[in-house]
Amino acid sequence: MTTRPRTLGVILAGGLARRMGGGDKPMREIGGRTILDHVIERLDPQCDGLILNANGDPARFAAFGLPVVADTVADFPGPLAGVLAALDWAAANRPGIQWVVSAAGDCPFLPRDLVGRFQDARQSEDAQLAVASSGGRSHPVIGLWSVALRHDLRHALVEEDLRKIDRWTARYRLATVAWPAEPVDPFFNANTAEDLSEAERLEKLAGR
Repeated sequence: MTTRPRTLGVILAGGLARRMGGGDKPMREIGGRTILDHVIERLDPQCDGLILNANGDPARFAAFGLPVVADTVADFPGPLAGVLAALDWAAANRPGIQWVVSAAGDCPFLPRDLVGRFQDARQSEDAQLAVASSGGRSHPVIGLWSVALRHDLRHALVEEDLRKIDRWTARYRLATVAWPAEPVDPFFNANTAEDLSEAERLEKLAGR
């Protein structure tokens, strides 16, 4: 039986929601609950703690009771900065944890076996990182990251101005873990007002 390492979860909530008119996408509602509520409900049972990566006033997320961690690289927009912030936070606050799983804050239907399958694939494939895929598409924002690689990631962000996640993951042994996209793509993300309407329909298929 495979022993799975302890894993910290980080919800990346730093997007500007331009296609929704601005604001925090995770605070939009589906079925009378915020998208962030849905994400937390699915991810929290799989992790040894959750944190939220967001910039600006952390008080707007106070009701969720999670540590809010800002980017540790100044003026760097993008999910890799959020991943780095989580790795730095884990090293400083949870030294016994060597792995961080990241999830987008606008994905309300995350798989309930996300962390387990990531860790199993990483171990069986002797990989250094893992990312999710569905329907033939990779979702690099949904990934498993080694805290030990945080210095390499900081160098890539600061010294190389690297922004694309797949350029970063290409440097390492990577496990890609696939989930079925039917009846609901577990990595469906709500980017537009139309997506919110679609999410209302999909929620009934996804179940609690």
